[in-house]
Amino acid sequence: MKLSELLADLLAARPHLFSSATVPVSAGDLARMREVIAAVERAIALKVGAGGTAPEPVHGVFMGYDFHLTSAGPQLIEINTNAGGGLLAALQAGREDVLAAYVEMFRAECPRELKALAIVDEQPAGQYLYPEFLGFRALLEAQGITTLICDPAELMLCHGNLWHEETKLDLIYNRLTDFAFAAPAHAVLREAWRQGVAISPNPALHARYADKKNLIALTDEALLAEWDVDDDTRHVLLAGIPKTEAVTAERADDFWQRRKQLFFKPAAGYGSKGSYRGDKLTRRVFDEILAGDYVAQAFAPPSTVRHEVDGELIELKADIRNYAYRGAVQLVAARLYQGQTTNFRTPGGGFAKVIET
Repeated sequence: MKLSELLADLLAARPHLFSSATVPVSAGDLARMREVIAAVERAIALKVGAGGTAPEPVHGVFMGYDFHLTSAGPQLIEINTNAGGGLLAALQAGREDVLAAYVEMFRAECPRELKALAIVDEQPAGQYLYPEFLGFRALLEAQGITTLICDPAELMLCHGNLWHEETKLDLIYNRLTDFAFAAPAHAVLREAWRQGVAISPNPALHARYADKKNLIALTDEALLAEWDVDDDTRHVLLAGIPKTEAVTAERADDFWQRRKQLFFKPAAGYGSKGSYRGDKLTRRVFDEILAGDYVAQAFAPPSTVRHEVDGELIELKADIRNYAYRGAVQLVAARLYQGQTTNFRTPGGGFAKVIET
């Protein structure tokens, strides 16, 4: 399967989806990122089991661990349980082995033989990453898996199974950004998940990993010790994740004084929406942050690459995303951009191939 097999007009309408730049990452940094991911997995398992019971396994497709490469080593700035672009990045890199692993990952998420799957998002044809949905459909149907792309409103729950018209669905690949299925329009998914329908990723996974308040816990040495996280794992976490704090009105003066060293993010946010570099903050926006549910993370500047665009060398910032399943990294890709956050609007930016050096 190749990128050229996706509809050309869809890709042409997204000129900044892919970058022709390549991003060199050292073998040491790649290994360090894997260590941080493994440490997160160990710590979260201990957190969940802190009540004295063994943690229930909660997995999900396309976990995304986003890093900035800094002089202090890779810094984990965010964990995503709905990380888009995994298929596109694999196609860009020509990684047929990764595509095959994705198929097996979907099969592993299904408690029975995977015969029919639905990729679910609101008005999917209008989504920026709709070409990826089409790519998944082509990939999975080539393996004999019926694959539908639909809005939640097209689903029906009947006798503990989800249906799309006459097709009984074995697995939902959830691309919604309503992570808790809280919206009334998503009630059918909420009830289906409650009844045991296989949905991946699901609200439990997001709560366990991607709520940014988890980063507060993962950078709190005393709390990690309470969970019986071992010394080596604590060291990896504290060295590999920027210190993260809950933003409260009671500490407004403290955060305002330190704002230039901080990055502010909504705890339940996604896609960099509502995120702000502290050195760019106005007092008005800061007051909005205080009234919201935000975390403040020690600013870890991204690395940069120089790339020629229209005969001119420009500097692009790089986020390094590790796509992982059950703690194992499947693919590493970069997202290049200018501005405060990744945006897919930068000439020369977009998904970029990572090369090990």
